[in-house]
Amino acid sequence: MEKPIVCYLVKDYDLVFNILNAAVLPRKEGVMVLELTGTRNFKDGVQYLKDQGVQVENASQEIKRIKIKCTHCGACTAVCPTKALYIQRPEMTVGFDQKKCSVCELCVPACLPDPGHGNPPDK
Repeated sequence: MEKPIVCYLVKDYDLVFNILNAAVLPRKEGVMVLELTGTRNFKDGVQYLKDQGVQVENASQEIKRIKIKCTHCGACTAVCPTKALYIQRPEMTVGFDQKKCSVCELCVPACLPDPGHGNPPDK
């Protein structure tokens, strides 16, 4: 992008943003996961992003959890900022509320990758 489009979301559309994840390098295509909030001009702000050539997706619909591979160790619940991953009591199993998921991917490195442990939600 040639201009600070995220700043315009605040200034022109009165939106509040929270950067949840970003992989942006100079002169390369990047990915940024934003949590956007606002009511008055939300749709206009999203349309502005699209008009600038930004691919906009509702990220919460991209994540699913493979329940059968999860060993319910709970490591992911400690790092989930939105509490989309949580411990169900009294069963002591890991639950996943897709509507709360912000696709920050903090659960991915927290999930223990060795064969005896489960997998994080998948894209």
